[in-house]
Amino acid sequence: MLKIFEKGGKLYWLHSTADAFETFLNVPPTVTRSGAHVRDAIDLKRIIIIALIAAIPAALFGMWNVGYQHNLTLGDGRLQIPANFWYGFLKVLPIYIVTYVVGLAIEFGTAQIRGEEVNEGFLMTGFLIPLIIPVTTPLWMVGLATAFSVIFCKEVFGGTGMNIWNPALVARAFLFFSYPNQMSGANCWIARPGPDAVTGATPLALDGPAQYGTGFLDYFIGAVPGSVGETSTLCILLGAFLLIWTGVASWKIMAASIAGALAVGLVGDLTGVSAIPCYMHLVLGGFAFGTVFMATDPVTSCQTECGKWIYGFIIGALCVTVRLFNPGYAEGMMLAILLANTFAPLIDECVTSRHISKKNRQIPA
Repeated sequence: MLKIFEKGGKLYWLHSTADAFETFLNVPPTVTRSGAHVRDAIDLKRIIIIALIAAIPAALFGMWNVGYQHNLTLGDGRLQIPANFWYGFLKVLPIYIVTYVVGLAIEFGTAQIRGEEVNEGFLMTGFLIPLIIPVTTPLWMVGLATAFSVIFCKEVFGGTGMNIWNPALVARAFLFFSYPNQMSGANCWIARPGPDAVTGATPLALDGPAQYGTGFLDYFIGAVPGSVGETSTLCILLGAFLLIWTGVASWKIMAASIAGALAVGLVGDLTGVSAIPCYMHLVLGGFAFGTVFMATDPVTSCQTECGKWIYGFIIGALCVTVRLFNPGYAEGMMLAILLANTFAPLIDECVTSRHISKKNRQIPA
C-alpha cells in the first residue's frame, strides 16, 4: 500500500478504501506472529469467490430466459441463445449496477467511519439480489431495498458476519412488503413485447404449473416465467454440487429442506389440500435457489450438526405450508428462511444444552 494511505500519511482517512482495492484479488499480507491459531485454506475471500462461481450458471441461464420469455410473448419460441441472452443481459445489467453502487458505497462509507477493513461479504449479497427479484422491478426500488438491507440488516449489527438475517432476502422482503404489486401476482413479469413489458402471474400464483401446460421437466430446466436466477433447478444444482464439494455449504441443510418440503407436500396430496404434487414444490418458485444459496448461508444458519437438520427441515416444511394455506402469498421460501434465521441461534442453543446434559448424566457421581 502507498505510504500516503498508511498511518501518518495525508490520505490515511482513506486507508480502508485503499486496503479494499489492494486486497480485492490478492491475499492480505497479514500473518499471525504469536500464540496458537487455526490455519485453514478456506477464508472469507475464498468462500465468497466459490459461492459467486456457484451462482453464475443460474445467473447466465436467467439472463437468457428473460430474452426467451420476451420473444415467446411475441410468438417466437426459438432458442436463439446469443440474441435472447443479450436481451436479458441488458435488462439485468442496470439492476446489478444499481445494487453494487448503492451497497458498496454504504459498505465503504461505514468502513471508513469505523476505521475498519472493507469485507467482501456484499460481493455475494449484491450478486444475489438481482437474481431473486423480478426483472421489471424499478431501479429506484432496487436501490432503496439495497440500502435498507445493508444498513439495517448488516451495519447496525456490526457488519459482515454479525447479521442475523440473510441480507439479500431482507432486500427482497422489503420490496415485497413495501411494493407487493411489483413483486408477485398479476404485476410480476412474464415477458415484454416491444421495448418494455407485459405482466402476468407466475406459476404459483396461478395455482400450479398446469395453468402453463408444462410439467416437471420444463420447470427443472427452467424456461418458464420467474425471477432471474430462480427458474432453472438444473443450473442451481450445478452450483449446489460445487458448494458441497468445496465444503462451503452444508448438504445436510439442503437435504433436510427437501425432506421438509416433501413431507408437508405429501400431507397436502393425501388430504386433497394441494392441487400440486409434492415433488413439484422442489422446482417451483424460489425453493431450489433458496435452499442452495440462502438457507446455507454460514452466518445466518445453524452451526451444530443436529441443528442443521432441524433448521433445514423447518425451512422446507414452512415453505410448503405457506404455499398451501396462505392464499394471499403464493411463495413461501423467503418467509421460511427469514423465520428460520431468527430461530437458528435458539436451535443451536437447545441442541448444545441437550448434548451437555446428556454428557453430564453419563459422568459418575
